[in-house]
Amino acid sequence: MNNDLKQLLTELEHFGQQNDLNAAHRDEKMLNITHDTGVFLAHLVHAMGATRILEIGTSNGYSTLWLAHATAQLNGHVTTIERDAAKIEQAKINFNRAHLADHIMQVEADAGQLLRDVQASAFDIIFLDSDRSAYLDWWPHLRQAIRVGGALVVDNATSHAPEMQTFMDMVSADAQFSNKLVDIGNGEFMAIRTA
Repeated sequence: MNNDLKQLLTELEHFGQQNDLNAAHRDEKMLNITHDTGVFLAHLVHAMGATRILEIGTSNGYSTLWLAHATAQLNGHVTTIERDAAKIEQAKINFNRAHLADHIMQVEADAGQLLRDVQASAFDIIFLDSDRSAYLDWWPHLRQAIRVGGALVVDNATSHAPEMQTFMDMVSADAQFSNKLVDIGNGEFMAIRTA
């Protein structure tokens, strides 16, 4: 990772933390992943050779940059979904600053609607950091969108465990997935599609 990207990620990390402390409403917050989670996601992309990544919950693009930088080295791309127009614009600026825009497709949409139209086995990794109350409804579409050997990674598994528990139980009960709670950042629930 070059120094310019490191500096941008540090800037966005600090901006997100300060912004979230001062934001009056939840929708004004960036709610970015932690630095350690970004490193974890980048390592996962490399370990899996992931070139087709879906991120639900772009915010200002902090997590997207970790994913995109890693998959760009493999000539891959990230499709990232966000419904907040202001955050989409912030992310676009950050993607251009990072010189990674060619490896990122931004989609302004409701994720639930978009997931209904996703082809089977379309993605190597799906990263969820969005509206946790929607995950249960999305699960049938998420599970079919992940290729065999692919991974679902869900942020906030320990920091918001009560909100996540029913969803994690549903995924854990699915015989086609093997899962693990990774104790990093705010807790990452990871499920690998095995069949």
